[in-house]
Amino acid sequence: MIRHWLRIGFVVMVHPSLWATAIRQLRRMAPPGWWRRMPFLPVPSGDYLNFRLATQYGSTGQTRDRVPDPVDVLTYLAWCRRVEP
Repeated sequence: MIRHWLRIGFVVMVHPSLWATAIRQLRRMAPPGWWRRMPFLPVPSGDYLNFRLATQYGSTGQTRDRVPDPVDVLTYLAWCRRVEP
C-alpha cells in the first residue's frame, strides 16, 4: 500500500502546476495538531480517508485498504485548482 501512495506522490510531483493546490488540499485535510502525533506528517485521519474513498468508489466492505487511482487524484487536484478563488 505504501508503494501505491508513493506512486501517487510521484504522479503529483511530475505536474508542477498542481503543487500549490496539492499542498493547499493536504493542509485542509490534515487534522489539527498533526505535528504532535505520530507519524508527524499532515496526513488526513483514517476515518476521513475511509469516508472519501467510500464516496468516490462506493462502499464494498473494507475501504481502509483502498487507495485512490493516481489519475483520479490528478483530476481532483485540477478541479480544486479551477474552483479555488
